[in-house]
Amino acid sequence: MSTSTAAATFAALDACFTADLAAIIGSDLPQHDLAPTRFIYLVEEVRDVLGASSHRPWQEASRDLDIAADHLTDALTAPADDQSGLLAWARTHLRDAISAVH
Repeated sequence: MSTSTAAATFAALDACFTADLAAIIGSDLPQHDLAPTRFIYLVEEVRDVLGASSHRPWQEASRDLDIAADHLTDALTAPADDQSGLLAWARTHLRDAISAVH
């Protein structure tokens, strides 16, 4: 996966998940597309909020978001051949976390 493909994939993840993630923490939706590092920061912010809860499903969602954040961060610096797999795993964990909260 080339750098431009990775950027497009991050943009797709942003488009799919930012609204749901922002809603979980009651945050306003960003006015523009998020850069990859800002998207990761949002994932980590939601992870921390959910992780502070004593509600078990939210704690499990926090763990999924932690794994997603790790995969997203790794994808930023991974060789091109490894990026698609990391981003796919991140997408899976993002979906699982959002499903657990709703």
